[in-house]
Amino acid sequence: MNSLIYLDHAATSWPKPPEVMTAMQQAMNEAAANPGRGSHSMAVKASRVLFETRVVLAKLFHVKNANDIIFTSNTTIALNMAIKGVLQPGDHVIATMIEHNSVRRPLEYLKRTHGITVDYVKVNANGEMDVAEMKLALNRPTRLVVCSHSSNLLGSIIPVAEIGRLAHERGALFLVDAAQSAGIIDIDVNKMNIDMLAFPGHKGLLGPQGTGGLYIAPHVDLEPLIHGGTGSQSEEKEQPTVRPDRYEAGTPNTPGIAGLHAGVDKVRKLTPAAIYAQEWALTQQAIDGLRDIPNLRLLGPKIGMPRSGIVSFVMNDVDSAEVAFRLDREYGIAVRAGMHCTPLAHYAVLTDKSGAVRASVGVDTTEHEVEALVKAMNALYRT
Repeated sequence: MNSLIYLDHAATSWPKPPEVMTAMQQAMNEAAANPGRGSHSMAVKASRVLFETRVVLAKLFHVKNANDIIFTSNTTIALNMAIKGVLQPGDHVIATMIEHNSVRRPLEYLKRTHGITVDYVKVNANGEMDVAEMKLALNRPTRLVVCSHSSNLLGSIIPVAEIGRLAHERGALFLVDAAQSAGIIDIDVNKMNIDMLAFPGHKGLLGPQGTGGLYIAPHVDLEPLIHGGTGSQSEEKEQPTVRPDRYEAGTPNTPGIAGLHAGVDKVRKLTPAAIYAQEWALTQQAIDGLRDIPNLRLLGPKIGMPRSGIVSFVMNDVDSAEVAFRLDREYGIAVRAGMHCTPLAHYAVLTDKSGAVRASVGVDTTEHEVEALVKAMNALYRT
């Protein structure tokens, strides 16, 4: 058994539930044909895998029509699909300072090539956003509001339901990046006023890498990002008009989607509310154990405040990469150091020069593993 203490769940959850691997192997053995491209029994089984996974995802996110859920290979593709599919030259977009590069880079690309304008709403030193700042940004005509549900650096949670309401009041569409919240925080796309929801399969949903998706509300018509074969309306020179085919060109990752189904089943059995409560308690344990270490600065919401399962910190005068390296090599503890693909969040909390160390817990993380991190940091840096 691997003795690694894995605290990098914000990147990818691990280990995967045994049911995930079983489902993937079964799909490889029994449903390895192309879904939607044939009428023989194995092709039908493959189609069933995709359909049933859409259904459980629809139940998880309170989506009325499962065909409004589009499979992608990750959240990055989903975000690109949403952003590039809806924006037109000259459009105004509002995002926040905690956005991942999967949001910022497509926006900056369209800013350069299509003349869109972008405002990034500020967050405070804890990564929390003032809704009044969002209201102010919405004073001009806006096509799209996009925000991360939870910061992948700070763990702060953004009030998406309120932001969605404000966006709709001003006639804007609302896109949510659920990379750090899907499967961990309850998401209801209707109650939260979400028009598009980008989510990963390999993080809080406990599925394999190479899986993810995008919910597209019925009233939103995106220009497809990818064009090609779908197995439907093949006689037409344009992409199909029906969902999900319109947005799913090419052969899908059927074994991965089967694994995702098993992961979502486990999440629904445990419930996101219970998962959040467990992960929150572990973050509080970590914060309590780390906060008195000399020269260590914790990032994100203060102890006792809501946050996802992320605890990031910096050590004065010690490179973050060195901290992560020593934790791995000397104590067998896996964390992540650096910029975490979210430079604006680092600017907001004044760590853009140093980067940060991020420890992130998951559904199987134990109190013993968190205590091991605390003990290791004390041993390394308490003088």
